[in-house]
Amino acid sequence: MKFLVISDLHGNLDVLDKMDEQFKNADAVLFAGDFTKFGAPETGKPALEKLCKKHDVIFSVIGNCDDPEFIGDIEAADISVQKTLVNHEGLCFAGSGGGSKFTGETANERTDEELLSDFNIIIEQGQAEWNNLIAIMHNPPKDTECDKVAPEVHVGSPLLRKFIDDYKPLAVITGHIHESAGITKTESTTIVNPGALTDGKYAVLEVEKKEGRWSVTNCQLMSL
Repeated sequence: MKFLVISDLHGNLDVLDKMDEQFKNADAVLFAGDFTKFGAPETGKPALEKLCKKHDVIFSVIGNCDDPEFIGDIEAADISVQKTLVNHEGLCFAGSGGGSKFTGETANERTDEELLSDFNIIIEQGQAEWNNLIAIMHNPPKDTECDKVAPEVHVGSPLLRKFIDDYKPLAVITGHIHESAGITKTESTTIVNPGALTDGKYAVLEVEKKEGRWSVTNCQLMSL
């Protein structure tokens, strides 16, 4: 199964029209949030509407620039995996929305505990390993290639990193830190920040099931 991995659209409708081929070649789209341009909440809904026209199968959360109430819009569009668990062709999708508390200048900044609570549906089941889970979290987990604002400065979420280490999802899709497009592979999980779609950055993730277990067969950072 081939996924188009995107994040941080920030109201840039033009870039979506440059990616028709990428949408066409994907079995599904994984979007890690920030439909909205910084400080312009009115840009969120047009971005959502245009994205939904590009593909029939989208799994998404909202970002720190999106108003918390925007979760209702992506739920109405039937693309939300935030605070829930969605099954699709043998895979499970769950998500956490918003970003860590920082400057207070964006609409959807949350505590680490709040970010983790979006995965309670996973935690409460008590299952030790989620080999068929793809987790989408706007805020990156700590200490990866996906959460660096400088070479040795990691600003990701400790609790989201612990969630990954504890439950071992197949893959994690994140975003938020535009300058930290990257791929990290733990023992069980491929973590990818595709970079900001508003800057023409995206990723491709391919997975397959063989002998009863899912594996990542390809993950690449791309740009227009």
